[in-house]
Amino acid sequence: MTFAGWAEIILVLAAVVAVAWPLGDFIAAVLNGRHTFLTPLLAPVEKSLYAMTSVDPAEEHDAPAYTFSMLVFGFLCFLALYAIQRCQAFLPFNPLSRPAVAPDLAFNTAISFITNANWQAFAGETTMSHFTQMAGLTTHNFLDSAVAIAMAFGLMRAFVRHEAATIGNFWVDLTRATLYVLLPLSCVVALLFVALGAPQTLLGAIDATTLEGAKQSIAIGPVAGQEAIKLLGNNGGGFFNANSAHPFENADVLTNMLQNWSQLVLPTALVFAFGRAVGDARQGLALLAAMALIFLASLLMLYTAETAGNPLLTALGLDPASGNLEGKDLRFGQAGAALFAVSTTGTGTGAANATFDSLTPLGGLVPMFNLLAGCIAPGGVGSGLYSLLLLAVITVFLAGLMVGRTPEYLGKKIEAREMRLALLALLIQPTLALGFAAVAANLPTALASLGNAGPHGLSEILYAYASTAADNGSAFAGLSANTLWYNVTTGIALLLGRFAHVIPLLVMAGGLAAKKRAKASAGTFPTHDPLFVLLLLGVVLIITLLQFFPAIALGPLAEHFVAASGKTF
Repeated sequence: MTFAGWAEIILVLAAVVAVAWPLGDFIAAVLNGRHTFLTPLLAPVEKSLYAMTSVDPAEEHDAPAYTFSMLVFGFLCFLALYAIQRCQAFLPFNPLSRPAVAPDLAFNTAISFITNANWQAFAGETTMSHFTQMAGLTTHNFLDSAVAIAMAFGLMRAFVRHEAATIGNFWVDLTRATLYVLLPLSCVVALLFVALGAPQTLLGAIDATTLEGAKQSIAIGPVAGQEAIKLLGNNGGGFFNANSAHPFENADVLTNMLQNWSQLVLPTALVFAFGRAVGDARQGLALLAAMALIFLASLLMLYTAETAGNPLLTALGLDPASGNLEGKDLRFGQAGAALFAVSTTGTGTGAANATFDSLTPLGGLVPMFNLLAGCIAPGGVGSGLYSLLLLAVITVFLAGLMVGRTPEYLGKKIEAREMRLALLALLIQPTLALGFAAVAANLPTALASLGNAGPHGLSEILYAYASTAADNGSAFAGLSANTLWYNVTTGIALLLGRFAHVIPLLVMAGGLAAKKRAKASAGTFPTHDPLFVLLLLGVVLIITLLQFFPAIALGPLAEHFVAASGKTF
Protein backbone atom coordinates (compact mmCIF):
# COMPACT_ATOMS: atom_id res chain seq x y z
CA MET A 1 0.00 0.00 0.00
CA THR A 2 1.24 3.47 -0.86
CA PHE A 3 0.45 7.04 0.09
CA ALA A 4 -0.36 7.85 -3.54
CA GLY A 5 -2.76 4.91 -3.67
CA TRP A 6 -4.65 5.97 -0.58
CA ALA A 7 -4.67 9.59 -1.77
CA GLU A 8 -6.35 8.48 -5.01
CA ILE A 9 -8.94 6.45 -3.10
CA ILE A 10 -9.72 9.28 -0.66
CA LEU A 11 -10.03 11.81 -3.48
CA VAL A 12 -12.50 9.65 -5.38
CA LEU A 13 -14.65 8.91 -2.31
CA ALA A 14 -14.65 12.58 -1.27
CA ALA A 15 -15.81 13.55 -4.77
CA VAL A 16 -18.59 10.95 -4.56
CA VAL A 17 -19.97 12.38 -1.31
CA ALA A 18 -19.56 15.99 -2.47
CA VAL A 19 -21.76 15.38 -5.52
CA ALA A 20 -24.11 12.76 -4.04
CA TRP A 21 -25.38 15.06 -1.27
CA PRO A 22 -26.94 17.73 -3.53
CA LEU A 23 -27.81 15.12 -6.14
CA GLY A 24 -29.82 13.27 -3.49
CA ASP A 25 -31.85 16.40 -2.85
CA PHE A 26 -32.45 16.72 -6.59
CA ILE A 27 -33.58 13.07 -6.88
CA ALA A 28 -35.95 13.51 -3.93
CA ALA A 29 -37.48 16.50 -5.71
CA VAL A 30 -37.87 14.45 -8.91
CA LEU A 31 -39.42 11.63 -6.88
CA ASN A 32 -42.08 13.98 -5.51
CA GLY A 33 -42.70 15.77 -8.81
CA ARG A 34 -41.41 19.08 -7.50
CA HIS A 35 -39.92 21.85 -9.61
CA THR A 36 -36.19 21.53 -10.33
CA PHE A 37 -33.73 23.57 -12.37
CA LEU A 38 -34.28 21.14 -15.28
CA THR A 39 -38.08 21.43 -15.18
CA PRO A 40 -38.35 24.35 -17.65
CA LEU A 41 -36.26 22.44 -20.17
CA LEU A 42 -37.56 18.89 -19.70
CA ALA A 43 -41.19 19.31 -18.56
CA PRO A 44 -42.44 19.81 -22.17
CA VAL A 45 -40.58 16.67 -23.23
CA GLU A 46 -42.08 14.76 -20.31
CA LYS A 47 -45.61 15.89 -21.18
CA SER A 48 -45.08 14.92 -24.82
CA LEU A 49 -43.99 11.43 -23.80
CA TYR A 50 -47.12 10.99 -21.67
CA ALA A 51 -49.29 12.20 -24.54
CA MET A 52 -47.68 9.79 -27.02
CA THR A 53 -48.03 6.81 -24.67
CA SER A 54 -51.47 7.71 -23.24
CA VAL A 55 -50.13 7.85 -19.69
CA ASP A 56 -52.04 9.94 -17.18
CA PRO A 57 -49.40 11.30 -14.76
CA ALA A 58 -52.11 12.08 -12.19
CA GLU A 59 -53.20 8.44 -12.00
CA GLU A 60 -51.46 6.28 -9.41
CA HIS A 61 -51.03 2.52 -9.11
CA ASP A 62 -51.57 0.19 -6.19
CA ALA A 63 -48.81 -2.36 -5.57
CA PRO A 64 -50.21 -5.09 -7.88
CA ALA A 65 -50.71 -2.64 -10.75
CA TYR A 66 -47.26 -1.11 -10.20
CA THR A 67 -45.69 -4.57 -10.22
CA PHE A 68 -47.67 -5.68 -13.27
CA SER A 69 -46.58 -2.60 -15.22
CA MET A 70 -42.96 -3.29 -14.33
CA LEU A 71 -43.21 -6.92 -15.48
CA VAL A 72 -44.96 -6.04 -18.75
CA PHE A 73 -42.31 -3.43 -19.51
CA GLY A 74 -39.54 -5.92 -18.76
CA PHE A 75 -41.10 -8.54 -21.04
CA LEU A 76 -41.43 -6.09 -23.93
CA CYS A 77 -37.82 -4.96 -23.44
CA PHE A 78 -36.70 -8.60 -23.54
CA LEU A 79 -38.52 -9.23 -26.82
CA ALA A 80 -37.11 -6.07 -28.40
CA LEU A 81 -33.51 -6.76 -27.41
CA TYR A 82 -33.70 -10.43 -28.40
CA ALA A 83 -35.09 -9.46 -31.81
CA ILE A 84 -32.37 -6.84 -32.40
CA GLN A 85 -29.64 -9.40 -31.74
CA ARG A 86 -31.18 -12.10 -33.90
CA CYS A 87 -31.75 -9.64 -36.78
CA GLN A 88 -28.60 -7.55 -36.54
CA ALA A 89 -27.20 -8.90 -39.82
CA PHE A 90 -30.04 -7.11 -41.64
CA LEU A 91 -30.08 -3.94 -39.57
CA PRO A 92 -28.12 -0.71 -40.27
CA PHE A 93 -24.85 0.45 -38.66
CA ASN A 94 -23.14 -2.89 -39.08
CA PRO A 95 -19.85 -1.83 -40.71
CA LEU A 96 -18.06 -5.11 -39.93
CA SER A 97 -20.98 -7.30 -41.10
CA ARG A 98 -21.61 -9.06 -37.81
CA PRO A 99 -23.93 -12.07 -38.21
CA ALA A 100 -26.96 -12.80 -36.05
CA VAL A 101 -26.26 -13.66 -32.42
CA ALA A 102 -26.83 -17.33 -31.55
CA PRO A 103 -30.24 -18.04 -29.96
CA ASP A 104 -28.98 -19.13 -26.53
CA LEU A 105 -26.52 -16.23 -26.29
CA ALA A 106 -29.18 -13.75 -27.45
CA PHE A 107 -31.54 -15.13 -24.79
CA ASN A 108 -28.89 -14.74 -22.07
CA THR A 109 -27.85 -11.25 -23.21
CA ALA A 110 -31.41 -9.97 -23.52
CA ILE A 111 -32.23 -11.06 -19.97
CA SER A 112 -28.91 -9.72 -18.72
CA PHE A 113 -29.48 -6.24 -20.14
CA ILE A 114 -33.08 -5.90 -18.95
CA THR A 115 -32.16 -6.90 -15.38
CA ASN A 116 -29.35 -4.36 -14.89
CA ALA A 117 -26.78 -7.16 -14.50
CA ASN A 118 -25.15 -6.94 -17.95
CA TRP A 119 -23.48 -10.32 -17.56
CA GLN A 120 -21.53 -10.75 -20.79
CA ALA A 121 -20.78 -14.18 -22.19
CA PHE A 122 -19.61 -12.52 -25.43
CA ALA A 123 -16.92 -10.17 -26.72
CA GLY A 124 -18.74 -7.00 -27.70
CA GLU A 125 -16.34 -5.86 -30.41
CA THR A 126 -16.50 -9.20 -32.27
CA THR A 127 -20.15 -10.12 -31.66
CA MET A 128 -22.35 -7.03 -31.73
CA SER A 129 -22.95 -4.49 -34.50
CA HIS A 130 -22.96 -0.77 -33.73
CA PHE A 131 -26.75 -0.79 -34.00
CA THR A 132 -27.03 -3.57 -31.43
CA GLN A 133 -24.56 -1.78 -29.14
CA MET A 134 -26.48 1.52 -29.37
CA ALA A 135 -30.17 0.73 -29.93
CA GLY A 136 -30.02 -2.54 -28.02
CA LEU A 137 -27.47 -2.56 -25.22
CA THR A 138 -27.01 1.15 -24.49
CA THR A 139 -30.75 1.87 -24.63
CA HIS A 140 -31.46 -0.89 -22.16
CA ASN A 141 -28.65 0.36 -19.94
CA PHE A 142 -30.82 3.42 -19.43
CA LEU A 143 -34.12 1.58 -19.14
CA ASP A 144 -33.08 -1.17 -16.72
CA SER A 145 -31.47 1.39 -14.41
CA ALA A 146 -34.57 3.56 -14.57
CA VAL A 147 -36.74 0.56 -13.66
CA ALA A 148 -34.56 -0.12 -10.59
CA ILE A 149 -34.84 3.53 -9.51
CA ALA A 150 -38.61 3.38 -10.02
CA MET A 151 -38.88 0.31 -7.78
CA ALA A 152 -36.81 2.07 -5.11
CA PHE A 153 -39.17 5.06 -5.43
CA GLY A 154 -42.16 2.78 -4.85
CA LEU A 155 -40.65 1.32 -1.69
CA MET A 156 -39.66 4.79 -0.43
CA ARG A 157 -43.26 5.96 -0.72
CA ALA A 158 -44.40 3.01 1.38
CA PHE A 159 -42.58 4.53 4.35
CA VAL A 160 -43.60 8.11 3.56
CA ARG A 161 -47.34 7.56 3.06
CA HIS A 162 -49.87 6.28 5.56
CA GLU A 163 -53.35 4.85 5.01
CA ALA A 164 -52.68 5.11 1.26
CA ALA A 165 -53.85 2.72 -1.42
CA THR A 166 -51.15 3.56 -3.98
CA ILE A 167 -47.35 3.72 -4.21
CA GLY A 168 -46.99 5.88 -7.32
CA ASN A 169 -47.22 5.54 -11.08
CA PHE A 170 -44.62 3.19 -12.57
CA TRP A 171 -44.61 4.89 -15.98
CA VAL A 172 -44.13 8.33 -14.45
CA ASP A 173 -41.32 7.08 -12.20
CA LEU A 174 -39.65 5.36 -15.16
CA THR A 175 -39.90 8.49 -17.31
CA ARG A 176 -38.61 10.88 -14.67
CA ALA A 177 -35.72 8.62 -13.61
CA THR A 178 -34.59 8.45 -17.25
CA LEU A 179 -35.28 12.02 -18.30
CA TYR A 180 -34.20 14.01 -15.23
CA VAL A 181 -31.51 11.79 -13.69
CA LEU A 182 -29.86 9.30 -16.05
CA LEU A 183 -29.84 11.22 -19.35
CA PRO A 184 -28.37 14.54 -18.11
CA LEU A 185 -25.69 12.85 -16.01
CA SER A 186 -24.76 10.49 -18.84
CA CYS A 187 -24.40 13.34 -21.34
CA VAL A 188 -21.96 15.12 -19.03
CA VAL A 189 -19.92 12.01 -18.24
CA ALA A 190 -19.87 10.86 -21.89
CA LEU A 191 -18.41 14.21 -22.94
CA LEU A 192 -15.76 13.87 -20.23
CA PHE A 193 -14.84 10.44 -21.56
CA VAL A 194 -14.58 11.83 -25.09
CA ALA A 195 -12.33 14.63 -23.82
CA LEU A 196 -10.15 12.03 -22.10
CA GLY A 197 -9.73 9.93 -25.24
CA ALA A 198 -12.64 7.48 -25.51
CA PRO A 199 -13.88 6.99 -29.12
CA GLN A 200 -17.39 8.03 -30.13
CA THR A 201 -17.75 7.17 -33.80
CA LEU A 202 -19.73 5.05 -36.23
CA LEU A 203 -16.57 3.76 -37.90
CA GLY A 204 -16.04 0.02 -37.57
CA ALA A 205 -12.28 -0.22 -37.15
CA ILE A 206 -8.98 1.54 -37.68
CA ASP A 207 -5.78 0.05 -39.05
CA ALA A 208 -2.56 0.25 -37.08
CA THR A 209 1.03 -0.87 -37.60
CA THR A 210 2.62 -2.74 -34.71
CA LEU A 211 6.22 -2.33 -33.55
CA GLU A 212 7.08 -5.46 -35.54
CA GLY A 213 5.65 -3.86 -38.69
CA ALA A 214 2.55 -6.04 -38.86
CA LYS A 215 -0.85 -4.63 -39.76
CA GLN A 216 -3.57 -4.78 -37.11
CA SER A 217 -7.24 -3.85 -37.31
CA ILE A 218 -8.54 -2.33 -34.05
CA ALA A 219 -12.28 -2.20 -33.42
CA ILE A 220 -13.79 1.16 -32.49
CA GLY A 221 -17.29 2.55 -32.29
CA PRO A 222 -19.68 4.57 -30.11
CA VAL A 223 -17.76 3.77 -26.93
CA ALA A 224 -18.01 6.91 -24.77
CA GLY A 225 -21.81 7.04 -24.75
CA GLN A 226 -22.14 3.43 -23.68
CA GLU A 227 -19.33 3.84 -21.15
CA ALA A 228 -21.12 6.66 -19.32
CA ILE A 229 -24.40 4.86 -18.70
CA LYS A 230 -22.61 1.54 -18.17
CA LEU A 231 -21.08 3.05 -15.02
CA LEU A 232 -23.62 5.64 -13.89
CA GLY A 233 -26.45 3.12 -14.19
CA ASN A 234 -24.40 0.35 -12.53
CA ASN A 235 -24.80 -1.77 -15.65
CA GLY A 236 -21.23 -2.85 -16.33
CA GLY A 237 -21.55 -4.12 -19.89
CA GLY A 238 -18.51 -2.94 -21.81
CA PHE A 239 -18.19 -2.18 -25.51
CA PHE A 240 -15.05 -4.34 -25.55
CA ASN A 241 -14.43 -7.79 -24.13
CA ALA A 242 -11.65 -6.41 -21.90
CA ASN A 243 -14.22 -4.01 -20.42
CA SER A 244 -12.66 -1.22 -18.34
CA ALA A 245 -9.18 -2.67 -18.80
CA HIS A 246 -9.35 -1.69 -22.50
CA PRO A 247 -7.55 1.62 -23.18
CA PHE A 248 -10.42 2.85 -25.39
CA GLU A 249 -12.77 2.47 -22.42
CA ASN A 250 -10.34 3.43 -19.66
CA ALA A 251 -7.25 5.24 -20.86
CA ASP A 252 -5.36 6.29 -17.73
CA VAL A 253 -5.55 7.12 -14.03
CA LEU A 254 -7.90 10.06 -14.62
CA THR A 255 -10.44 8.00 -16.53
CA ASN A 256 -10.13 5.25 -13.93
CA MET A 257 -10.94 7.74 -11.17
CA LEU A 258 -13.90 9.00 -13.22
CA GLN A 259 -15.10 5.42 -13.69
CA ASN A 260 -14.91 4.70 -9.97
CA TRP A 261 -16.73 7.94 -9.18
CA SER A 262 -19.42 7.18 -11.75
CA GLN A 263 -20.18 3.78 -10.23
CA LEU A 264 -20.63 5.12 -6.72
CA VAL A 265 -22.32 8.50 -7.10
CA LEU A 266 -25.93 7.52 -7.89
CA PRO A 267 -26.27 4.70 -5.32
CA THR A 268 -24.94 7.08 -2.66
CA ALA A 269 -27.21 9.89 -3.84
CA LEU A 270 -30.26 7.62 -3.60
CA VAL A 271 -29.52 6.99 0.08
CA PHE A 272 -29.45 10.74 0.69
CA ALA A 273 -32.68 11.00 -1.32
CA PHE A 274 -34.27 8.40 0.96
CA GLY A 275 -33.42 10.46 4.05
CA ARG A 276 -34.88 13.56 2.44
CA ALA A 277 -38.01 11.71 1.24
CA VAL A 278 -38.87 10.31 4.69
CA GLY A 279 -38.27 13.70 6.29
CA ASP A 280 -35.32 12.64 8.44
CA ALA A 281 -31.84 12.90 6.93
CA ARG A 282 -30.48 10.83 9.81
CA GLN A 283 -32.28 7.75 8.48
CA GLY A 284 -30.39 7.99 5.22
CA LEU A 285 -27.11 8.68 7.02
CA ALA A 286 -27.55 5.57 9.18
CA LEU A 287 -27.97 3.39 6.09
CA LEU A 288 -25.04 5.12 4.43
CA ALA A 289 -22.87 4.53 7.51
CA ALA A 290 -23.57 0.79 7.35
CA MET A 291 -22.80 0.77 3.63
CA ALA A 292 -19.60 2.76 4.15
CA LEU A 293 -18.29 0.43 6.86
CA ILE A 294 -18.81 -2.63 4.66
CA PHE A 295 -17.24 -0.84 1.70
CA LEU A 296 -14.17 0.37 3.61
CA ALA A 297 -13.60 -3.00 5.30
CA SER A 298 -13.79 -4.72 1.90
CA LEU A 299 -11.41 -2.19 0.36
CA LEU A 300 -8.86 -2.52 3.16
CA MET A 301 -8.92 -6.32 2.99
CA LEU A 302 -8.60 -6.46 -0.80
CA TYR A 303 -5.90 -3.78 -1.03
CA THR A 304 -3.91 -5.46 1.75
CA ALA A 305 -4.19 -8.92 0.20
CA GLU A 306 -3.06 -7.77 -3.24
CA THR A 307 -0.12 -5.69 -2.00
CA ALA A 308 1.07 -8.59 0.19
CA GLY A 309 1.81 -10.65 -2.91
CA ASN A 310 1.09 -14.18 -4.06
CA PRO A 311 2.10 -16.68 -1.32
CA LEU A 312 2.99 -19.35 -3.89
CA LEU A 313 5.43 -17.02 -5.67
CA THR A 314 6.83 -15.78 -2.37
CA ALA A 315 7.54 -19.41 -1.40
CA LEU A 316 9.54 -19.74 -4.62
CA GLY A 317 11.77 -16.86 -3.60
CA LEU A 318 10.10 -13.96 -5.47
CA ASP A 319 10.28 -10.63 -3.62
CA PRO A 320 6.71 -9.84 -2.45
CA ALA A 321 7.40 -6.09 -2.20
CA SER A 322 5.65 -5.34 -5.51
CA GLY A 323 2.58 -7.34 -4.46
CA ASN A 324 0.37 -9.39 -6.75
CA LEU A 325 0.43 -7.74 -10.19
CA GLU A 326 -0.97 -10.67 -12.18
CA GLY A 327 -4.08 -9.65 -14.08
CA LYS A 328 -3.67 -5.94 -13.27
CA ASP A 329 -2.87 -3.00 -15.51
CA LEU A 330 0.13 -0.94 -14.44
CA ARG A 331 -1.74 2.18 -15.58
CA PHE A 332 -4.05 1.81 -12.59
CA GLY A 333 -1.89 -0.02 -10.07
CA GLN A 334 -3.16 -1.98 -7.11
CA ALA A 335 -5.00 0.97 -5.54
CA GLY A 336 -6.99 1.69 -8.70
CA ALA A 337 -7.70 -2.01 -9.22
CA ALA A 338 -8.72 -2.56 -5.57
CA LEU A 339 -11.05 0.45 -5.50
CA PHE A 340 -12.59 -0.61 -8.81
CA ALA A 341 -13.12 -4.22 -7.67
CA VAL A 342 -14.84 -3.16 -4.44
CA SER A 343 -16.88 -0.47 -6.22
CA THR A 344 -18.06 -2.78 -9.00
CA THR A 345 -19.13 -5.57 -6.61
CA GLY A 346 -20.32 -3.32 -3.79
CA THR A 347 -22.64 -1.80 -6.39
CA GLY A 348 -24.41 -3.75 -9.10
CA THR A 349 -22.03 -2.64 -11.83
CA GLY A 350 -19.99 -5.74 -12.63
CA ALA A 351 -17.45 -3.95 -14.83
CA ALA A 352 -13.76 -4.76 -14.36
CA ASN A 353 -10.38 -3.12 -14.92
CA ALA A 354 -8.47 -6.18 -13.70
CA THR A 355 -8.90 -9.95 -13.87
CA PHE A 356 -10.68 -11.15 -10.73
CA ASP A 357 -9.57 -14.69 -11.51
CA SER A 358 -5.98 -13.55 -10.83
CA LEU A 359 -6.66 -12.08 -7.40
CA THR A 360 -5.11 -13.75 -4.37
CA PRO A 361 -7.49 -16.14 -2.55
CA LEU A 362 -8.32 -13.57 0.15
CA GLY A 363 -8.46 -10.82 -2.46
CA GLY A 364 -10.95 -12.85 -4.50
CA LEU A 365 -13.00 -13.53 -1.39
CA VAL A 366 -13.82 -9.81 -1.10
CA PRO A 367 -15.77 -9.35 -4.37
CA MET A 368 -17.41 -12.74 -3.80
CA PHE A 369 -18.55 -11.70 -0.31
CA ASN A 370 -19.96 -8.46 -1.73
CA LEU A 371 -22.01 -10.48 -4.20
CA LEU A 372 -23.21 -12.96 -1.59
CA ALA A 373 -24.22 -10.07 0.69
CA GLY A 374 -26.42 -8.78 -2.14
CA CYS A 375 -24.32 -5.91 -3.54
CA ILE A 376 -25.49 -3.47 -0.86
CA ALA A 377 -22.41 -1.34 -0.17
CA PRO A 378 -23.49 1.11 -1.52
CA GLY A 379 -25.57 -1.11 -3.74
CA GLY A 380 -26.78 -0.98 -7.32
CA VAL A 381 -28.70 2.03 -8.58
CA GLY A 382 -32.09 1.57 -6.91
CA SER A 383 -31.59 -2.13 -6.21
CA GLY A 384 -29.00 -1.46 -3.49
CA LEU A 385 -31.38 0.79 -1.59
CA TYR A 386 -34.38 -1.54 -1.68
CA SER A 387 -32.17 -4.53 -0.79
CA LEU A 388 -30.73 -2.69 2.22
CA LEU A 389 -34.21 -1.58 3.30
CA LEU A 390 -35.16 -5.27 3.27
CA LEU A 391 -32.32 -5.96 5.70
CA ALA A 392 -33.29 -2.92 7.79
CA VAL A 393 -36.81 -4.35 8.16
CA ILE A 394 -35.36 -7.67 9.34
CA THR A 395 -33.07 -5.81 11.75
CA VAL A 396 -35.88 -3.88 13.46
CA PHE A 397 -37.94 -7.07 13.66
CA LEU A 398 -35.13 -8.83 15.52
CA ALA A 399 -34.60 -5.77 17.72
CA GLY A 400 -38.30 -5.77 18.57
CA LEU A 401 -38.14 -9.40 19.63
CA MET A 402 -35.24 -8.59 21.94
CA VAL A 403 -37.18 -5.94 23.86
CA GLY A 404 -40.63 -7.51 23.61
CA ARG A 405 -42.22 -4.78 21.48
CA THR A 406 -43.95 -4.80 18.12
CA PRO A 407 -41.13 -3.74 15.81
CA GLU A 408 -41.48 -0.51 13.85
CA TYR A 409 -39.49 1.10 11.07
CA LEU A 410 -40.14 4.76 10.30
CA GLY A 411 -43.45 4.58 12.07
CA LYS A 412 -44.68 1.46 10.26
CA LYS A 413 -45.32 -1.69 12.29
CA ILE A 414 -43.39 -4.68 10.97
CA GLU A 415 -45.64 -7.69 11.44
CA ALA A 416 -45.78 -11.33 10.35
CA ARG A 417 -46.88 -10.53 6.80
CA GLU A 418 -43.94 -8.20 6.22
CA MET A 419 -41.51 -10.77 7.60
CA ARG A 420 -42.84 -13.55 5.40
CA LEU A 421 -42.40 -11.35 2.34
CA ALA A 422 -38.95 -10.21 3.51
CA LEU A 423 -37.76 -13.79 4.01
CA LEU A 424 -39.18 -14.83 0.65
CA ALA A 425 -37.18 -12.06 -1.05
CA LEU A 426 -34.10 -12.85 1.03
CA LEU A 427 -34.00 -16.56 0.15
CA ILE A 428 -34.13 -16.08 -3.62
CA GLN A 429 -30.41 -15.38 -4.06
CA PRO A 430 -28.97 -18.28 -2.00
CA THR A 431 -31.43 -20.69 -3.59
CA LEU A 432 -30.32 -19.68 -7.08
CA ALA A 433 -26.58 -19.30 -6.40
CA LEU A 434 -26.10 -22.44 -4.33
CA GLY A 435 -28.60 -24.56 -6.24
CA PHE A 436 -27.16 -23.93 -9.69
CA ALA A 437 -23.56 -24.06 -8.39
CA ALA A 438 -24.19 -27.45 -6.79
CA VAL A 439 -25.58 -28.88 -10.03
CA ALA A 440 -22.82 -27.33 -12.17
CA ALA A 441 -20.10 -28.68 -9.87
CA ASN A 442 -21.32 -32.21 -10.60
CA LEU A 443 -22.12 -31.85 -14.29
CA PRO A 444 -19.39 -32.74 -16.82
CA THR A 445 -20.76 -30.24 -19.36
CA ALA A 446 -20.44 -27.41 -16.85
CA LEU A 447 -17.06 -28.55 -15.51
CA ALA A 448 -15.62 -28.49 -19.03
CA SER A 449 -15.85 -24.67 -18.96
CA LEU A 450 -13.54 -24.30 -15.96
CA GLY A 451 -10.09 -22.80 -16.32
CA ASN A 452 -8.91 -24.14 -12.94
CA ALA A 453 -9.33 -27.23 -10.80
CA GLY A 454 -9.85 -27.62 -7.05
CA PRO A 455 -11.21 -24.88 -4.78
CA HIS A 456 -10.52 -22.16 -7.35
CA GLY A 457 -12.64 -23.97 -9.91
CA LEU A 458 -15.47 -24.13 -7.38
CA SER A 459 -14.99 -20.41 -6.77
CA GLU A 460 -15.37 -19.74 -10.51
CA ILE A 461 -18.68 -21.60 -10.60
CA LEU A 462 -20.04 -20.09 -7.37
CA TYR A 463 -18.99 -16.60 -8.42
CA ALA A 464 -20.82 -16.91 -11.75
CA TYR A 465 -24.14 -17.79 -10.13
CA ALA A 466 -23.68 -15.38 -7.21
CA SER A 467 -23.01 -12.60 -9.72
CA THR A 468 -26.03 -13.34 -11.89
CA ALA A 469 -28.40 -13.92 -8.96
CA ALA A 470 -27.26 -10.64 -7.36
CA ASP A 471 -27.77 -8.53 -10.52
CA ASN A 472 -24.05 -7.80 -10.79
CA GLY A 473 -22.59 -9.38 -13.91
CA SER A 474 -18.88 -9.56 -13.03
CA ALA A 475 -17.04 -12.86 -13.42
CA PHE A 476 -13.95 -14.85 -12.58
CA ALA A 477 -12.55 -14.78 -16.10
CA GLY A 478 -11.36 -18.39 -15.95
CA LEU A 479 -14.90 -19.62 -16.63
CA SER A 480 -15.89 -19.99 -20.31
CA ALA A 481 -19.54 -19.07 -19.94
CA ASN A 482 -20.71 -18.97 -23.58
CA THR A 483 -22.14 -22.50 -23.62
CA LEU A 484 -25.72 -23.71 -23.78
CA TRP A 485 -25.64 -24.75 -20.10
CA TYR A 486 -24.33 -21.49 -18.73
CA ASN A 487 -26.30 -19.27 -21.11
CA VAL A 488 -29.57 -20.88 -20.04
CA THR A 489 -28.89 -21.32 -16.32
CA THR A 490 -27.29 -17.92 -15.74
CA GLY A 491 -30.16 -16.42 -17.74
CA ILE A 492 -32.64 -18.02 -15.34
CA ALA A 493 -30.58 -16.81 -12.36
CA LEU A 494 -30.55 -13.29 -13.82
CA LEU A 495 -34.30 -13.29 -14.39
CA LEU A 496 -35.33 -14.65 -11.00
CA GLY A 497 -32.59 -12.82 -9.12
CA ARG A 498 -34.10 -9.54 -10.27
CA PHE A 499 -37.84 -10.06 -10.45
CA ALA A 500 -38.47 -12.82 -7.88
CA HIS A 501 -36.47 -10.71 -5.42
CA VAL A 502 -38.24 -7.41 -5.94
CA ILE A 503 -41.85 -8.59 -6.35
CA PRO A 504 -42.23 -9.49 -2.63
CA LEU A 505 -40.74 -6.09 -1.76
CA LEU A 506 -43.30 -4.26 -3.91
CA VAL A 507 -46.09 -6.32 -2.33
CA MET A 508 -44.68 -5.36 1.06
CA ALA A 509 -44.61 -1.72 -0.04
CA GLY A 510 -48.34 -1.81 -0.76
CA GLY A 511 -49.08 -3.14 2.71
CA LEU A 512 -46.80 -0.63 4.44
CA ALA A 513 -48.29 2.32 2.57
CA ALA A 514 -51.77 1.29 3.75
CA LYS A 515 -50.76 1.21 7.44
CA LYS A 516 -51.28 3.98 9.94
CA ARG A 517 -48.20 5.80 11.13
CA ALA A 518 -47.42 4.82 14.71
CA LYS A 519 -46.31 7.63 16.96
CA ALA A 520 -42.84 7.33 18.43
CA SER A 521 -42.69 6.62 22.16
CA ALA A 522 -40.07 6.03 24.82
CA GLY A 523 -39.96 2.36 23.85
CA THR A 524 -39.52 2.94 20.11
CA PHE A 525 -36.27 1.51 18.82
CA PRO A 526 -34.32 4.36 17.16
CA THR A 527 -33.18 3.58 13.63
CA HIS A 528 -30.78 6.46 13.16
CA ASP A 529 -28.14 5.88 15.84
CA PRO A 530 -24.92 3.81 16.02
CA LEU A 531 -26.66 0.89 17.75
CA PHE A 532 -28.98 0.41 14.78
CA VAL A 533 -26.02 0.60 12.39
CA LEU A 534 -24.17 -2.10 14.38
CA LEU A 535 -27.24 -4.33 14.48
CA LEU A 536 -27.75 -3.89 10.74
CA LEU A 537 -24.13 -4.83 10.10
CA GLY A 538 -24.55 -7.87 12.34
CA VAL A 539 -27.61 -8.98 10.39
CA VAL A 540 -25.75 -8.60 7.07
CA LEU A 541 -22.77 -10.57 8.34
CA ILE A 542 -24.72 -13.33 10.08
CA ILE A 543 -27.19 -13.87 7.25
CA THR A 544 -24.42 -14.00 4.65
CA LEU A 545 -22.29 -16.41 6.67
CA LEU A 546 -25.20 -18.67 7.61
CA GLN A 547 -26.25 -18.99 3.99
CA PHE A 548 -22.90 -19.25 2.27
CA PHE A 549 -20.15 -20.20 4.74
CA PRO A 550 -19.83 -23.86 3.61
CA ALA A 551 -19.41 -22.76 -0.01
CA ILE A 552 -16.93 -20.04 0.97
CA ALA A 553 -14.98 -22.53 3.10
CA LEU A 554 -14.70 -25.01 0.23
CA GLY A 555 -13.77 -22.29 -2.27
CA PRO A 556 -11.65 -19.20 -1.52
CA LEU A 557 -10.81 -20.07 2.10
CA ALA A 558 -9.61 -23.56 1.18
CA GLU A 559 -7.61 -22.04 -1.66
CA HIS A 560 -6.02 -19.53 0.75
CA PHE A 561 -4.90 -22.14 3.27
CA VAL A 562 -3.56 -24.46 0.59
CA ALA A 563 -1.68 -21.59 -1.07
CA ALA A 564 -0.27 -20.49 2.30
CA SER A 565 1.14 -24.00 2.71
CA GLY A 566 3.02 -23.61 -0.58
CA LYS A 567 1.03 -26.27 -2.43
CA THR A 568 -0.81 -26.11 -5.74
CA PHE A 569 -3.54 -28.13 -7.43
